[in-house]
Amino acid sequence: MNERSQSRVPILYMQISNFFSGVSNAVVMITIPWLMLEVSGSPAYAGLVMALAGVSSLIVAPFGGICIGRFGTKTVSMFADLMSALSVLAFPLLALTGNLSAIAVLVFALLGAIFDPLGYTARRTMLQPLAERTNVDIHRLNGIHEGMQGTSWVVGPAVGALFIALVGAANSFWIVILFFLIAALSAAFLRDADLHTSFAEPAEKASTFSDLTLGFRRLWSDSFLRTLLLAVLVLAAIYLPIESIILPTYYESMNQPLDLGIVISVLAAGSTISSFAYGWFLAKMGSKTLIRMTFIGASLGTLGMAFLPPIGLMLLFALILGFSWGPFTPYLISKIQMRFPPHEHPMVFSAQTSVFYAAPPIGMLLVGFGVEKIGLSSTYYVLAITMLLVSVLALVSTPIRTESEVNHTTAG
Repeated sequence: MNERSQSRVPILYMQISNFFSGVSNAVVMITIPWLMLEVSGSPAYAGLVMALAGVSSLIVAPFGGICIGRFGTKTVSMFADLMSALSVLAFPLLALTGNLSAIAVLVFALLGAIFDPLGYTARRTMLQPLAERTNVDIHRLNGIHEGMQGTSWVVGPAVGALFIALVGAANSFWIVILFFLIAALSAAFLRDADLHTSFAEPAEKASTFSDLTLGFRRLWSDSFLRTLLLAVLVLAAIYLPIESIILPTYYESMNQPLDLGIVISVLAAGSTISSFAYGWFLAKMGSKTLIRMTFIGASLGTLGMAFLPPIGLMLLFALILGFSWGPFTPYLISKIQMRFPPHEHPMVFSAQTSVFYAAPPIGMLLVGFGVEKIGLSSTYYVLAITMLLVSVLALVSTPIRTESEVNHTTAG
């Protein structure tokens, strides 16, 4: 192995962990709603469980930065994946004993959701030191990271749908456990030296409360990031219920798990392609045009899918939605890295993750009840139109309109 390939090995370990953890969560994302519909037969109950799972993630997410500061990114990443594996073990075991009830699904779905934001935050915090350690451009690494995450969401839904069809929803969790264990093992190969940054840290250690609120204070004080995240708050409340309630309910009613897996995989495929191309997009079109593409394309893709067209058109609109949204997350990560020093990244990324988890619980509750009260199609139309309106309002807002072209240097 030559010196150049050797220098990229830490990134390889980190991205293997990123990929398998993502695959596991992608399988869970379609398997738990399917399992809940089998057990309860109620979209409203499915929405309630997913909403409460989001609340548990929201409560834990702000503490991710504190945990990373105390125990390190590698330890937190491994802990999150191992505990996630342990939590989903309950589903196949309870199914084997005939004790898999709606309450059991609720309890263990909540338990498993606690650990997800810790893993996400830990892996994102690794990006800056790994880029510095391996001499990889940070924008390129951000795109690779989110591209691998997107790839996992191409593979995960297809794997989940296949296993649901072959062995049933409850037994599908055995593959989830295996993938979580691979993710934890891959992170274990990272050396502590690979995860240290040369940027100076503050001489005095802040209080726990100050650490807990620092990320929120930093994001709120930046008018551009504040506006962007408020828009994302609403869009996440729309998009995630579509993926975890609307589409599973629609395809479960027709007993077509493979079609569900294909649609979600195409969504992820579009996102993966554009995530990997993030650095190229940024260089060619600039920051403001990239934002316009994201909001407008995602809104039009969602609107097309809301008509529940034949599978061919559904896949086309899913591809448009995923492709448009793909560059957004690496773009947001890059903005945080550029505007805040590395020692603040764990707290800021924790706050950003909290924002992402804040609205979906409300959205899932409303969508679940909306499907039961006014029907699936009507609910989908309302979501699509709301997404379009919020996107337009975000794009005409002063902070986003006046945002200067991205600076390719990171914060120091």
